[in-house]
Amino acid sequence: MPAGPTNIATALPRLAAQQPDTVALQVPEGREGGKPRYVAMTYAELDAASDEIARGLTAVGIGQGVRTALMVKPSREFFALVFGLFKAGAVPIMIDPGIGLKNLKTCLGEAEPTAFVGIPAAHVARLVLGWAKATLKIQVTVGRRLFWGGLTLDAVRAAGRAAGDGPFMAPTTPTDLAAILFTSGSTGVPKGVEYQHRHFLAQVDLIRAAYDIKPGEVDLPTFPLFALFDPALGMTTVIPKMDFTKPAKVDPAHLFDIAERFGATNMFGSPAVLNTVGRHVAKTGARLHTLTRVISAGAPVPGPIMARFLAGLPEGARVHTPYGATENLPVATLDSDAILGETWARSETGGGVCVGRPVPPNDVRIIAITDDAIEAWDDALEVPAGEMGEITVQGPTTTEGYHGRPENTRLAKIRHGDGLRHRMGDVGYVDDQGRVWFCGRKSHRVQTADGPLYTVPCELPFNTHPGVYRTALVGVGPVGQQVPVLCVERDPDGPQPPWPELVAALKAIGARYPHTAGIAHFLAHPGFPVDIRHNAKINRPLLAKWATKKGIA
Repeated sequence: MPAGPTNIATALPRLAAQQPDTVALQVPEGREGGKPRYVAMTYAELDAASDEIARGLTAVGIGQGVRTALMVKPSREFFALVFGLFKAGAVPIMIDPGIGLKNLKTCLGEAEPTAFVGIPAAHVARLVLGWAKATLKIQVTVGRRLFWGGLTLDAVRAAGRAAGDGPFMAPTTPTDLAAILFTSGSTGVPKGVEYQHRHFLAQVDLIRAAYDIKPGEVDLPTFPLFALFDPALGMTTVIPKMDFTKPAKVDPAHLFDIAERFGATNMFGSPAVLNTVGRHVAKTGARLHTLTRVISAGAPVPGPIMARFLAGLPEGARVHTPYGATENLPVATLDSDAILGETWARSETGGGVCVGRPVPPNDVRIIAITDDAIEAWDDALEVPAGEMGEITVQGPTTTEGYHGRPENTRLAKIRHGDGLRHRMGDVGYVDDQGRVWFCGRKSHRVQTADGPLYTVPCELPFNTHPGVYRTALVGVGPVGQQVPVLCVERDPDGPQPPWPELVAALKAIGARYPHTAGIAHFLAHPGFPVDIRHNAKINRPLLAKWATKKGIA
């Protein structure tokens, strides 16, 4: 570890000294000429603004170790606040605002923040719904403060100026709690993952090495948390004007405009974003001339969506699909050349989705499937290559637990040597080339009288039908006696045969493969429920309840 404090924010003053006038952020503020008007913020300006905020936060009681709920939209204030919180050694709590009011209250109750920093609408919701009222002592409003009291961000800045000037960095250590990042909640109430400072630094190192990211690149992130890595990577961040809780509804024309305007070389987007942009490419012939690298995560990217999206990129551009989770990222990675050139053909016949080889130095092992906790590692847990099991990983970004969820931590972690191994909660296998194949969530497996069926290997063969956008396998009935039901979402741009004709065609596809031949029940669904963060993870438990109510007779 480097000398001095261990903190992802230490990259900011270093880069501000090396390239003070380089633009760190391009942020939309208002409109000009019918388009979003963008305002630049240099590395020197971001560093100075976050120093001032860090000093002010510390002065008003939001210092080292203070858990702080942060509910601010992506903006210059958001980025200055995040880096100010890191520099102060405070612990930002990041929760997607679209997870629902009930889940928000639960998550904030578990996180027990002492401070709350938010826009006026967040403070109104906090008061009306009683978020974290038992623990909150300090409130900061970003924008106009009304009847709820507390401080404004301007007052925090004034306190920072009064306390001094120059660089500010709390003496954080590698194992200090750095942040609590909540999962997307695709398998239940989101869980707060405890990040230590060493985890963030390791993520930056692994991402830089895995994708050969160079200082001076321009990033177009459609997921704001990914943008927090950009200053540590020396990149310029261009924030799109969009609803970040609905990435599937992003305006492709806007993305194309700002990518060209600012020369974006990198983009982070979920499969839902790639699908929306790819359909725009197919319909309009639009092209993104500057992008050479696209990183897509949150769920597997189907081959056809990837190919359609790549048609709008320059020759040689690639889509990279890192595999991981909030608890451990990145674990493995694969690019579009390998996917479209080789592995997707196997996926479409039921082989699962190849997510590539582990990113060094991660150690990935497949263990026998069990829903029970495993206290300590034993080599007997591991299954042979090619055999289905639960994916586990141990590496520098392996987090150690969930905040306030000891039972979830016990179920997800295995003591291994001097550290912990994380159970991904995914099923899959390793092939003879050492590549990891993802076959779905462990909790989503359908447990029939004839044995388990795994979602992804069962669904992808059916998805080859041109009239199908995606399918979801769910189980109806008691565990061990579940009846497999395939929920079907049609492709709005594909052929629209009558439902009985489509079912007959799907049954014919299923009959080709032993693992799908027994699927006899099909239900049309108008639009699958998906996660808020990526709009890509299918909520199969909710679909299972829907299918149960619909009946399968």
